[in-house]
Amino acid sequence: MQSMLRKLRKSIDRASQLVADLGGSAISCMAKIRQLDDKWERNACLFGRLAAFQVQRMEEIDTLADVEFQVFSQFGEDGIIEWLVSSLNLQNRTFVEFGVENYLEANTRFLLLNRNWTGLVFDGDAGNMNVLRSSATYWRNDIQAHAAFITAENIQQLIEQNGFFGPLGILSIDLDGNDYWILKALGGLRPDILVLECNPVFGDRHAVTVPYDAKFERFRSHYSGLLFGASIAALRELAEGRGYEFLGTCMNGLNAFFVRADLAPQLAGRIKRRIAWPAIHRDSRDPAGRLSYVRGRERFDLIAGCMVHCCRSGRMVRLGDLGEPYSAEWLRAMALPRDLLQAAA
Repeated sequence: MQSMLRKLRKSIDRASQLVADLGGSAISCMAKIRQLDDKWERNACLFGRLAAFQVQRMEEIDTLADVEFQVFSQFGEDGIIEWLVSSLNLQNRTFVEFGVENYLEANTRFLLLNRNWTGLVFDGDAGNMNVLRSSATYWRNDIQAHAAFITAENIQQLIEQNGFFGPLGILSIDLDGNDYWILKALGGLRPDILVLECNPVFGDRHAVTVPYDAKFERFRSHYSGLLFGASIAALRELAEGRGYEFLGTCMNGLNAFFVRADLAPQLAGRIKRRIAWPAIHRDSRDPAGRLSYVRGRERFDLIAGCMVHCCRSGRMVRLGDLGEPYSAEWLRAMALPRDLLQAAA
């Protein structure tokens, strides 16, 4: 394992040096960079297969965090997806993923390369999709890449046009915006597994989402970038109302995993605790667009005055008027030692 990681590091270092010392023709340099990218991808997949072999043998886990590992996913989603796919008798080896940027970091890339699934991916930036189409990954695998700004009005048509509206293995939604409304618009699509990005800053007690806006942009809605998506409670109620069972989130709290109810018995007794974790990452911005590293409850306070859609009442409400957003478990998980001392005093 350590030897492989050293090889990965050397590949990255060589690529960095090549970029720093660009000489000769641009075509020659680009060819060398692509060779290094290809080698890095193969090494990354080798590491992923070793990790996959470990999680495949785990018959019973405490939470989904036990099987997390990261190859191409942002956090530990690769490991969770691998464990679910190896644990379930799935007939559908297809996926659809939204919001993949250039697909270098995605929830389904390891699945594509390691298990040869067939996929459809979307991103709103045509340049990102061109990067994927020009890569060896695109011709070596059965994947379609399309540039489109996803809305509730066009999503079903986009999926149908590309032949994926039917039996589906995995649907992964990460749009940093209208995620709840997009899922709601796809009522006729029933994938085996759902991977849904939630906004942990909204807390775990209230079912809320940003109001629908077909032109929604995360940093236009609030300078901090914290006003986006839906709470875990909102996504759970929507998914469970459509016949899905909640399995838990990644330990970083961003992505929630669901399995269709008819497949759920295959996981009976295998996950002791189905937990939605609070997020501890600090990616907020200040009004000038710089990272501000706001943490804990202070993140919620930044957007408490903003209007959100309450999924239970169907009305627009001021976020802060809903009351305490965090359960006692979440508050404790986000607390500093000082906070715990003050609470005990």
